[in-house]
Amino acid sequence: MTSATPAINPDIYDLLIIGGGINGAGVARDAAGRGLKVALCEQNDFAGATSSASTKLIHGGLRYLEYYEFRLVAEALAEREHLLNIAPHIAWPLRFVMPHVQGLRPRWMIRLGLWLYDHIGGRITLPHSQAIALDRMGAPSGLRADITRGFAYSDAWVDDARLVILNLLSAQEHGADILARTRLVDAKRHNGMWQCELENTITGARRNLTARAVVNSAGPWVAKMDLLLNPTEQGSKHAAVKLVRGSHIVVPRLFEGEHAYILQNDDKRIVFMIPYEDKFTLIGTTDVPQENMDNGAKISTKEEAYLLRAVNQYLALPIAHSDIVWRYAGVRPLFDDESDDPSAVTRDYTLVLQDAENIPCVSVYGGKITTYRRLAESVLDKLAPWTTTRRGSWSNQEALPGGQFKRADRARELDYLKKKYAQLDAHFLTRLFGRHGRNAHEILKEAQTPAELGRDFGGGLVQREVDYLITHEWACQPDDILWRRTKCGLHMSQQQRADFAIWFNERCPRRS
Repeated sequence: MTSATPAINPDIYDLLIIGGGINGAGVARDAAGRGLKVALCEQNDFAGATSSASTKLIHGGLRYLEYYEFRLVAEALAEREHLLNIAPHIAWPLRFVMPHVQGLRPRWMIRLGLWLYDHIGGRITLPHSQAIALDRMGAPSGLRADITRGFAYSDAWVDDARLVILNLLSAQEHGADILARTRLVDAKRHNGMWQCELENTITGARRNLTARAVVNSAGPWVAKMDLLLNPTEQGSKHAAVKLVRGSHIVVPRLFEGEHAYILQNDDKRIVFMIPYEDKFTLIGTTDVPQENMDNGAKISTKEEAYLLRAVNQYLALPIAHSDIVWRYAGVRPLFDDESDDPSAVTRDYTLVLQDAENIPCVSVYGGKITTYRRLAESVLDKLAPWTTTRRGSWSNQEALPGGQFKRADRARELDYLKKKYAQLDAHFLTRLFGRHGRNAHEILKEAQTPAELGRDFGGGLVQREVDYLITHEWACQPDDILWRRTKCGLHMSQQQRADFAIWFNERCPRRS
């Protein structure tokens, strides 16, 4: 058993985590909060791949019931409650409407699935499901006039990229070293420890550190990193990863109301239409095999056509490719269960422990953003024989940075911010609060007028927040801010984005 007491040598860690997506960030937070000495490295931006390219939902996964993933759904629904409590500023309940159409899933099947969904997760505070009349909703449905019946149920929305950043900030507050733009160059088991070499991907500077255990949470690169950490020997086997791309499109707002739609497609998949950033609708997702990550994740023309066709079967006013204002794609690193159908591959996580020479490495395959916190606890359970911690499970009790208030008090907290900064635009303050919660006060400080916020870059982005993101949230490139720390890029013109990039690169020449 090793001690959690910080080592005398500052370069000796209990745990080195590779990968700054949601799983790595969650493990770093949990481990640091238990008293372990933790380092996390990420070669690109935090949440730069899969963890900023989700459908932005905290949900149990209603369709997973069809694949008998009862444990996964139950765990996810329980986690939904925890996340709504620890991150009330970036996550909130969302009502989903499922229109019923003939020829797809029968009404009895939907009713049964929703009943299970209401009860399988234990104590649930969100409203239960119900049958509804779509032609009697408070606002026009936006759907074809002949679609009049459906069902409603509850799930939740989350800002995925900010969830990653807040977990990293919490990990740092608990003592973790967060190494941005840093990649693992080499790692070997030697003298009972991991001997690791890291490289800063901006400056090229290298450093060595020693770790008692390693967690490989490299997302779509998990298999590649596994080969580096655990070189194949004769007769040994590595877990296989199946890369599945999920793509999304964003269009101008398609319907009124604060609900989302879950639409059945004729291939038995479902597609979401979700209110997004006030003025837009987010549509997703696809399930398409991806061969490798050599060129990153990009939505294909075929996927765009698939999503447009799926929603146009329901919309009163169909949309076209020309309506798309933004598109993005992420790759899910799923554990290969040898399923031929990408939609049927389990979204559950699989942890692979390799402890050659009694020096452990845990590789993380699969998972979903909703269950990241439980995944982190499971990783630490795997590593328990090699670690001694000051406490056990804790991460569902402490709010993430900026979220130190009850979710029932969210409106009151926002109202207080608006009264404190009465001369600033209320819509700007609402969006700022939705990113930072109570930390918005730290950003605004004494500023009372728009002029005191510094340069206005457009789209709701001002210099005072940008300075904060650079100083406190590891923002190194323009896109880190425009599309991950905030979504202001969606509200800006192409010229405004270009002007911001010029300003940023002049302000931070060594960061980009």
